[in-house]
Amino acid sequence: MSIWGSLIGGMVGFSLGGPFGMLLGSLIGRKISRARSSASGFNSFAQPQQIFALSLIVLSAKLSKVDGHVSKEELIAVKDKLKIPENEIEQVGKIFNKAKEESAGYEPYAQQISQIYKNNPNVLEEVINILFYIAEADGNVSQSEIDMIQNIAQIFGLNQSQFNSIQESRKSSDKLNPYIVLGSNPKDDLTSIRKKYIQLSKENHPDLLISKGVPSEVIDESKKKMRAINLAWEQIQKLKSN
Repeated sequence: MSIWGSLIGGMVGFSLGGPFGMLLGSLIGRKISRARSSASGFNSFAQPQQIFALSLIVLSAKLSKVDGHVSKEELIAVKDKLKIPENEIEQVGKIFNKAKEESAGYEPYAQQISQIYKNNPNVLEEVINILFYIAEADGNVSQSEIDMIQNIAQIFGLNQSQFNSIQESRKSSDKLNPYIVLGSNPKDDLTSIRKKYIQLSKENHPDLLISKGVPSEVIDESKKKMRAINLAWEQIQKLKSN
């Protein structure tokens, strides 16, 4: 069963606060939050995959208009790249359009997501990874889109090296800088670089991300990132052996 089909009705029973609670509440025409002052905005019974999916839709809506226009390619990307079935696009579209049209910026949502996943920074990194994936839809990631994604990463508490690693891993294999991908320096010895490689491999393993709430519908992007990490390590080993 697709995760996208239960986003509105499936979240109604939860103690949903913050901007996400207000957004969904406005869609169903009544308040659904009994804990609007809650830091995380979701109780312990909320499904991690539903939260992640909702986060992607709202941030994708905000991202789609940051460069001043919403292109047809970006709208198609939200549907196709996030693997939203035709029979569920109407419900998802309601959330997307509401988030796109409201006056609130993306920052409150990013802050709430940061609180939800504060103990799982690898999941926050995957949100950034998929936002790049959405931004690439029209073949050109604008500077305004990069700036927004970078600001979200900062709200998430990710450092510059983590952001650079995610951005670099989006490049084709013949263009990526392996040291940036692994957050290393060419002057570092192979042992220290290997430690970073092992750490990144563990943190970005698709099975771990799924267990933390990343929906299987978007796990292909996690697998691509994992391939970039493995490729970077292979390239560095070759460079260090010369």
